[in-house]
Amino acid sequence: MTGRDGGADLAPIGNSPVVILVRPQLADNIGAVARAMGNGGLFHLRLVAPRDGWPQEKAWRNASGADRILDNLTIHDTVAEAVADLHRVVATCPRPRHIVKPLLTARGAAAELRVICARDLRAGILFGPERAGLDNDDMACADTLVRYPLNPGFMSLNLSQAVMVMAYEWWTADDVTLPRRLMTNETAVATKGELDNFLGHLVAELDACGFLRNKPKRPGMVRNIRHLFERGEVTVQELRTLHGIVTELALGRRQRGRTEKDGDAAAD
Repeated sequence: MTGRDGGADLAPIGNSPVVILVRPQLADNIGAVARAMGNGGLFHLRLVAPRDGWPQEKAWRNASGADRILDNLTIHDTVAEAVADLHRVVATCPRPRHIVKPLLTARGAAAELRVICARDLRAGILFGPERAGLDNDDMACADTLVRYPLNPGFMSLNLSQAVMVMAYEWWTADDVTLPRRLMTNETAVATKGELDNFLGHLVAELDACGFLRNKPKRPGMVRNIRHLFERGEVTVQELRTLHGIVTELALGRRQRGRTEKDGDAAAD
């Protein structure tokens, strides 16, 4: 193993699965795998019989700072050796095989791996060589197979992409980020009271300028205006801006009114 200066401080977070690359062919891909692992909170990497040996400088150049993962990986001669200390192993399987084993999606596998790791059991994920994937002997070392539900007309992933899919699912299986939220930065979502205050201001000025002069239609028009602003999460800052707009429009209308009166008086 070869240490490198710099790089991100990728310290392991809890008990996470080991990523096992079986007979990887390109150092560039190994580096890209380390990068994908760091993104998804996977920190333990093992290589089984890398084609060009190890270490390979290109791997660190492609890792984009995930040096610690590469610095601490281990090399193994066989799959059986690489999984010997693990309790559960899943194997990615992009092609149909004549094997009877449970088959999971990446999301399903991530959920199961979370349960396994929460029990303080050690788990691993097998990924095959870039060109052919895992063979039947490799998959015989796994308990479960994983196949990604991708476009059946084009299911071509490179090695780091395949690892990224599992890393993403592993991370999001325990992530509490809301699926949708409003970025408000330094402001906040306005309360109903603040919104009602603005609508009162707006309607008063609409009455004053004559926009709501049709008395029979006025209640429906006011409701429609309210619905417009109630549909979304208006922020406090946006309400301040709208208050300013309404105030300036009203000020301009009053100034025009005074000018017209002055003109009429001069004409008299």
